[in-house]
Amino acid sequence: MSEVAGALNGAVTVSIVRHVAPENAAQMVAWVRAGSSLAERFEGFLGTGWVRSAPGSDAWHMLYRFADHASLEAWESSPQRAWWLGSAQGLVGESRVERRTGIEGWFEEPASRDVEDLRPAAPAPPRWKQATVIWLAFFPLSLVLGSLLSATGLELALVVRTFLTTLVATPIMTYALLPWMTKRFEWWLHR
Repeated sequence: MSEVAGALNGAVTVSIVRHVAPENAAQMVAWVRAGSSLAERFEGFLGTGWVRSAPGSDAWHMLYRFADHASLEAWESSPQRAWWLGSAQGLVGESRVERRTGIEGWFEEPASRDVEDLRPAAPAPPRWKQATVIWLAFFPLSLVLGSLLSATGLELALVVRTFLTTLVATPIMTYALLPWMTKRFEWWLHR
C-alpha cells in the first residue's frame, strides 16, 4: 500500500480555530458539548477536545478525530452537523481549519496536511505609501552607489553607469532594503 493510500485510510484529525466573544463563553461550552454529543453517535468517531488560548480570549482551539476519511466525511456532510453549525450563527466564527492524518494530529508532525486559512487577506497598503517607502530606500542607495562609482574615477557613458548601478541596486533593494523598510514602516503602511 502506498504512503498516500495509507494516509487516506488512516485516522484524520480536524483542528479548527473558532472565535467567540469572551462574554459568550458559557454558550460556547454548551455548543461544543452539543456538537461532541452529536459526533460521538457517528461510526468512526474517536474523540474531541478544545482549549482556549487564555482566560478572556476569543480564540478556541478545537479538535475532532475520526478513524478514516469516510467516517469524517459522513459526519461533516450530515444534517446533524449542519443543524449544529447553524445553531451558532452569529455566535461563533472560524479563522482556520486544518486536517491531519495519523496520530500526529494529536502529538507529532503530520504525514500530510490540509490547511485552510479562513481569515480575510490583509489589504495591500495604498500605492502612494508603497511608493514612498520604496523611494525612501532607493534614494539613499542611489546616492551611495553613484558616489562610489564616481570615486573610482572612471568616465563611463550614462547607459553603462546606469546599468552598473541598477545591477547592484536591484538585489540590494529586493532582498535587504525593502524587507527591512517594510518592517520598520508596517505601522504606517497598514494604518
